[in-house]
Amino acid sequence: MNKGTAIVGFLLCFIAGMGLMWSIDRSAGSRGHEISAAVEDGQPWTDEDAAVPVSSKDPVWGARTAPVTMVVFSDFECPFCTRVETTINQLKDKYGPEKLRVIWKNNPLPFHKNARPAALAAETVFRLGGSKAFWKFHELAFQNQKSLTPDNFEKWAVESGVDKAKFKAAFDRQEYMAKIDADMAVGKSSGVTGTPASIINGVFLSGAQPIDKFTAVIEEQLKAAQAAVAAGTKPDKVYAKLAGENKAKAPPQKDRERPQEDDKTVWKVPVGDSPAKGPATALVTIVEWSDFQCPFCTKVVPTMEELLKTYGDKVRFVWKNNPLPFHQRAEPAAELAMEARAQKGEKGFWDTYDLLWKNQQKLSDDDLLGYAKELGLDAEKVKVAIATKKHGASIAADQELADDLQASGTPHFFINGRRLVGAQPIDKFKTIVDEEIKKAEGMLAKGVAAKDLYAEIIKDGKEPPPPERKEVAAPAPNSPWKGGERAKVVMQVFSDFECPFCKRVEDTVSQVSKTYGDKLKIVWRHRPLPMHKNAPLASEASQEAYAQKGNAGFWAYHEVLFKNQGQPDAFSRASLEKYAEELGLDMTKFKKALDTNTHKAFVDAENSVADKSGISGTPAFVVNGYFLSGAQPFSKFKKLIDKAMKEAGETVPAAVRVDAPRRPAPAAQPAAAPAAPAAPK
Repeated sequence: MNKGTAIVGFLLCFIAGMGLMWSIDRSAGSRGHEISAAVEDGQPWTDEDAAVPVSSKDPVWGARTAPVTMVVFSDFECPFCTRVETTINQLKDKYGPEKLRVIWKNNPLPFHKNARPAALAAETVFRLGGSKAFWKFHELAFQNQKSLTPDNFEKWAVESGVDKAKFKAAFDRQEYMAKIDADMAVGKSSGVTGTPASIINGVFLSGAQPIDKFTAVIEEQLKAAQAAVAAGTKPDKVYAKLAGENKAKAPPQKDRERPQEDDKTVWKVPVGDSPAKGPATALVTIVEWSDFQCPFCTKVVPTMEELLKTYGDKVRFVWKNNPLPFHQRAEPAAELAMEARAQKGEKGFWDTYDLLWKNQQKLSDDDLLGYAKELGLDAEKVKVAIATKKHGASIAADQELADDLQASGTPHFFINGRRLVGAQPIDKFKTIVDEEIKKAEGMLAKGVAAKDLYAEIIKDGKEPPPPERKEVAAPAPNSPWKGGERAKVVMQVFSDFECPFCKRVEDTVSQVSKTYGDKLKIVWRHRPLPMHKNAPLASEASQEAYAQKGNAGFWAYHEVLFKNQGQPDAFSRASLEKYAEELGLDMTKFKKALDTNTHKAFVDAENSVADKSGISGTPAFVVNGYFLSGAQPFSKFKKLIDKAMKEAGETVPAAVRVDAPRRPAPAAQPAAAPAAPAAPK
């Protein structure tokens, strides 16, 4: 036997022995043992040379020398990520920490408002308590996915063994936010466009695949690792070697992202009455959407100052607010800046602007009131403005315009209508500014008045496409509804009681209902999806509640169904009967309706309406013909409803505004529909 063979034999025996120990240990242990398999955070290490780079800066479960490494790009608010967690736990059980290493990478999706704060909280726990603490927090977050709130983050951090005060201080300062952005950059370069995404030794698996898909790849990689070690690769270098080889063998991935607009495309970007520096006759207008708490926005502040200094009156700089949902102090800071403008004009705004950037890490209410006094503002008026979101309507208008222009994220710029994204180097700005100055000077030479220059530049600029429309058959007389019976604007809700996204949007629908009152009629349309086997009977049960007690009966039953969604046997026949009994329905009639499928024809007809209208998923909404798909934020509903009201000759209620439009709302309890007025049967 030669030396190399002996080494390989020893390693294989060692791995097999550890696997046996793992099997014995887990048979007597519990889920807690899985967490204990997280690596002890000691000597730093790195596989930065791998196709998908990982290091001791990432939360890790499993051994450094495990022959298979699975890098998971995930999102704490994604329901599909929750689903794949079960699979990952099964894989941990099957292979143990000596064969399988699992590494977490953050990829919070933009439409999951609580995902990024949760990622920041988890990253903070990891930095303070290591991998073991991280996996405990991770487990608690996925177990309570509907309750991703700052208060719960603190609670789970403590349960994970992290000091509460240290966690709160680091979380509030967003000390580790850069790591989340770094993870997302790695994901993007690795072809990750959604969640969950798993890359196993460089082999890409997208979505919550069946466990067989994972085990097939892992088994193949175990054999490849064995061959690599036999050929002389050190165990701690196996991952980098195989990941590189597998990535090289993979077919080129299609670019699934929306194509970038050509940077010379001019968008129609109105200035409105937003705060501005520089004359309206400037040759170049730079409009920025920004956020006072955004670290990347801070980086570009000196760039704007340098541009204004370099170009003087040739450049005008315009500010638009876009406080992001995971920056909880950005909206109050924007309120202070806008109130300063209300009290002291443009100078008041820009003085506040400068002070906020200098103190970006200190944006508590007390801090903001302190700045108000320092700036000579009426502090009591500032306090009221922040508390009541006095300037919320104008801030929301800026955000809606950003949404129209596809200006997601901050900072986001339009230079004479030309898009530039992020904190780019100053040379990038200067290149565009110089080009635009030449173009503007040519227009002046042709007789365009200086005061009309910007309007002329963007006159034929690109505009957002009109809202999608769908023709939908009118609701049947026995369709449940709430709001104003004779309202000119009707919102039809195509929904499925077993759909997690339908449950998620219930809070927003409730807010819409409360905001518009009798000026809006909300009609329920049954759309149980084929993959939700219990949804059709739940729809029939809710329709029987309507048959017995009208709208009030339906909405009460609807509330109970969504409240219990996700619980074991939530939609079993026994549970459906239990809910009916608790709500005081006639149980003889109720049971007969379910036994004979009294309402099946109606539910099927509703499904047919959706099919004919091209509505394939849930939730889906049709507002006087305008279509909105998915669990969208309130601002998206507001835009369509306001448009429909204007077209119908209705006055938008004065109370309509986006309360805390982008800040995470408490999610400790499932959505509850508001009490609905009884309607004629």
